[in-house]
Amino acid sequence: MTDRDEAARAEILARLALSRAELRRVLDPPRNPSDAGGGSGGDQPGAFPRSRTLRMLMSGRGIGTLGAVAAGLLVARPTLALRILRMLPATAIGKMLLTRAVSALRGKQQQ
Repeated sequence: MTDRDEAARAEILARLALSRAELRRVLDPPRNPSDAGGGSGGDQPGAFPRSRTLRMLMSGRGIGTLGAVAAGLLVARPTLALRILRMLPATAIGKMLLTRAVSALRGKQQQ
């Protein structure tokens, strides 16, 4: 390799390093407790849920988002939605929904 090739290679590697750093900054912003989308204890090691995506989905807004996506899928492609629904553990989901409904009713009664 000539010096010119070496310089071009070094320049390409430097640009790649910059673009990787920018992607890391965009896709993995610094964590702070106020950004935790409603999940509890996500910043402690070993706490559940660990990922910010799952914490967001388990928050109030996340449940609404999942409901909207499920409703849209049911309207647009009902056979696919029913096929996916058969794969889900109905007992676990039913218990979760029942628990949320009971806790919401208790919260309203206490107010």
